[in-house]
Amino acid sequence: MTQTRNAEDSPLFIAALARGVSVLRAFSEGQPAMTLPELAEATGLSKSSVQRFTHTLWTLGYLRKDPLSKKFSLGPWSLELGMKYVQTSPLVLGGNPFLHTLNRNSQETCSLAEPDGLDMVYVARFATHKEMFVNMPVGMRLPLYCTAAGRAVLAKLDPAVARGLLERCDRKAYTAATITSMDELLAELEFARRHGYARSNGEFYPGDITVSAAVLDAGGTPVGAVNVSVPSSRWSFEQAQAVFGPQVVETAHAISASRTLGRSRPFYEMEPPGGALRDAMPFAGDEA
Repeated sequence: MTQTRNAEDSPLFIAALARGVSVLRAFSEGQPAMTLPELAEATGLSKSSVQRFTHTLWTLGYLRKDPLSKKFSLGPWSLELGMKYVQTSPLVLGGNPFLHTLNRNSQETCSLAEPDGLDMVYVARFATHKEMFVNMPVGMRLPLYCTAAGRAVLAKLDPAVARGLLERCDRKAYTAATITSMDELLAELEFARRHGYARSNGEFYPGDITVSAAVLDAGGTPVGAVNVSVPSSRWSFEQAQAVFGPQVVETAHAISASRTLGRSRPFYEMEPPGGALRDAMPFAGDEA
């Protein structure tokens, strides 16, 4: 059997908890603070429901409330939810020392990303001391298909699985340089297989060059990717690959060999019922 499309109908699903989480997720860079009516509109919940959830979250410290404007915003305690992940992730804990070394040696921005659904999530980062071209905060999600990190991970999967994931991506062009053609993307994966690293040139942010290599767990499953990002104002695409390609490959190999990752199932087999890959990929033990 495949994962159910009606997971929310399960007696184990707590709808009230899901609605409470939706309130926390409603805040964004564009809407950092909202009134009750604005939160109701953003979440699709009734004003009375939002009032109860916001009061509870405010009491627990996850929200702040301005006494004059009556607007709610995320409180510092909300940061704890995400910090618990990076404090317990074997990839982050095992990868950070090597990523820091790469940052010192390269003098450029280095990051660690892991696959989740059809995205790469940035889970660790050491910034350059030089002028920073792109701000890539921890927690940022970027698509698999147009990032060097995503391609590095895809290149380590079975080609048929990698192609299936690419086909499920909404391959839109974020910039004039974004590769959206399936043939060209598959060619980039083949490049990564041959050279050990993947690359991207201004495909999500104009002028941003990234070189990336996949991190493998003890069983050879790709669980993340090491990245070096540089601006095209200081580096050509060819120079960045020549200099940082070997460095990201060496760092990824060091993390993979550090014995901190253990063994895990492929990320596409662990997608939750509500995720982007729901019912999209075959699962181990599924009936034909």
